Amino acid sequence: MKKRMITAAFTASLLLGSVSASIPTVMAAQSATVDAGVNFRSAPAASAPVIRMLKKGEQVTILDASNAYWYKLQDSSGRTGYASPSYFSVSSVAKPNTATGTIQKSVAFRTGASLSASRIRFLQAGEQVAIVSQPNGSWYEIKDSSGQAGFVSSQSQYISVSGNVSSGGSGSGGSGSGSGSSAPSTGSVESVIAAGLKYLGTPYEYGSSRSTTSTFDCSDFVRQAFLDGVGIKLPADSRGQGEYITQRGKAVSDWRQLKRGDLMFFMSYKGSKASAYAGTNKASATITHDGIYLGDGKILHTYSNEAGGVTISSIAGTHWEYRFLYGGSAL
Repeated sequence: MKKRMITAAFTASLLLGSVSASIPTVMAAQSATVDAGVNFRSAPAASAPVIRMLKKGEQVTILDASNAYWYKLQDSSGRTGYASPSYFSVSSVAKPNTATGTIQKSVAFRTGASLSASRIRFLQAGEQVAIVSQPNGSWYEIKDSSGQAGFVSSQSQYISVSGNVSSGGSGSGGSGSGSGSSAPSTGSVESVIAAGLKYLGTPYEYGSSRSTTSTFDCSDFVRQAFLDGVGIKLPADSRGQGEYITQRGKAVSDWRQLKRGDLMFFMSYKGSKASAYAGTNKASATITHDGIYLGDGKILHTYSNEAGGVTISSIAGTHWEYRFLYGGSAL
């Protein structure tokens, strides 16, 4: 009898072990809808072979979103591949938010996640706040002790955080100045791109006013996307923005090495063929255009009304590839 009980227990433990081993650990079920046609690639690289084009309206499952520049996806047929995150609307089961914060020193409490947003008041050192979410790498959405909702810088010098922050926030804070971080957070990158995408179709105007968003030239558009997205105020012209990148020591000369959200800088147009740029000393060439790299071989920028104002262009095999000087992160 005792032997049969031991055998049964051993068999049960094997069965339970095999069942638990076959169940993957899933933190949050994520599904997504394709917002615009995008290449579905065999690997997380713009040079990887294209499996097919994902069409607008398709439903896919996100298997891995840990890479800031690529989603690992499964389509409705069960095929697995990779695509740029900017082409999807994502729904997910979020972790419950249990975060609280303690203000470390006086900091502005604002109506929006931007330095240009109106100030509600100054939060004082020692105040306790509830953290609602982290909309991007530079800001927390919070509620103070009176229930007033607003936004505050996520820099650790202003607020210390305990608990789980929703929306993918780390709780350690980002940099509102764009410095002091070895890699930009996913939230910051996506906030900049989302801010830029909302201006799609806005008319182009050379030398556009920096005090309005009714028209843009290239550097004005880039500047506004960063200002709206993460509150970073970049230099007003493309050359100044280029210097900002090189001074941070993050410039690369091969556009295929760029990451999603990086800035791209270009020389003047000489023609549509690579031969038109042969022999050009790009090290001494003058920057005449810039834009935001979306990943998947695409750039978000503006350069003419004929092209539709703020638009998305392909890089490979076009004059944008031949004119490219360097690029890098401003975050």
